[in-house]
Amino acid sequence: MERITVPGAQPVRGHYSMAVRDGKDIYISGQLPVDQFTGCPCQGDVKEQARQALGNFCNVLTAAGAGISDVVKVVVYIADIQMWDEVNEVYSEFFGEHYPARSIVPVKPLHYGFLIEIEGIARLHQED
Repeated sequence: MERITVPGAQPVRGHYSMAVRDGKDIYISGQLPVDQFTGCPCQGDVKEQARQALGNFCNVLTAAGAGISDVVKVVVYIADIQMWDEVNEVYSEFFGEHYPARSIVPVKPLHYGFLIEIEGIARLHQED
């Protein structure tokens, strides 16, 4: 198992990895709407927070040698199910024509009062 970190990013604040790679599988830990490089939290609405969290998710994918088309499963945690449409709009901007399996789970409260957290699984398709 290989630990994945985003070059130049702030270290994680807990006993976990941003992601781990096990063979061709990449397991991405929950990404909060915090700038990975400055540590500054995103204070915007759920759409802005979704963009930040998905941007972080994409940075982790890149660090692992993967891309959006390699994602097979996403779990989105949101603070209120009423935010689903707004989150889905931003999500579709990132994933385009790629449709991995996905769950959206309404939870309260999220860490640090955030409105969204996103985790996922990717599988590399190229040969090692």
